Amino acid sequence: MPIIQSNGINLHYTERGSGEPLLLIMGITADGSVWEPHAAEWEKHYRCLLPDNRGVGKSDKPSGDYTTAEMADDHAGLLDQLGLEKVRVVGVSMGGAIALQLALRHPDKVKSMVLMCPWARCDAMAKGIFEHMVDCKARFTPEEFSLYIQLLIFSKSSWDNEEKRAELEEGRMQDPAFPQPLHGLAGQAAACIHHNVYDQLGSIKVPTLVIGGEADIFTPPWMGKEIAEAIPNAEIYLYENLGHAFHFETTEDFNSRVEEWLVKN
Repeated sequence: MPIIQSNGINLHYTERGSGEPLLLIMGITADGSVWEPHAAEWEKHYRCLLPDNRGVGKSDKPSGDYTTAEMADDHAGLLDQLGLEKVRVVGVSMGGAIALQLALRHPDKVKSMVLMCPWARCDAMAKGIFEHMVDCKARFTPEEFSLYIQLLIFSKSSWDNEEKRAELEEGRMQDPAFPQPLHGLAGQAAACIHHNVYDQLGSIKVPTLVIGGEADIFTPPWMGKEIAEAIPNAEIYLYENLGHAFHFETTEDFNSRVEEWLVKN
């Protein structure tokens, strides 16, 4: 369980597999272990790096607001510590926002990137969702908060499936090994709310794949589409009828689709 000093904090990460490095940046509320269904496949071909973002897991959780730029610098420090000059990056949700900042602030470190359900800027609705998420964390039981997140990220197609619905219920009953404190979530939510790199997207030169779900109510398709339109030569793929958690709703297809793209980029 390596912990390194990066950008003024203790940053925890794990490694899976061998080969060319693949940095996996997780989203809000979640630590690096949530990559498991994907890392289990990608580690067959890549050296997967799974850090815990500041504010969650075994990484430091400083008080106060965070920024996506600051979090990108956290990961740049990790790459420096490991002596890695250029890596492929996959970021989900907030992790996609961090990946954008990494490509903008440290372009020499990014070979290509996959942005899962990302955004370049928040509208009023997105800001309201992040603010409400913090309020829910403060008032709900862990099981109630987990249900709220599940309702936000899983699509109707999952909720209509009896087997998947049972899996979601089982997931709500599991106690996380390192529950995120309220101030950690608040810091991450602030980073999400104030993230705005839309005007800089045209300067990104690395191969980019934007991938998401057409039924995403958390980060709606327009967010990914405007990124794909603004980054030169970016590609986009949206799954029909799937939501923010599309990568859990169609894991096998997602894993192979991303791996095929990474081989070419």
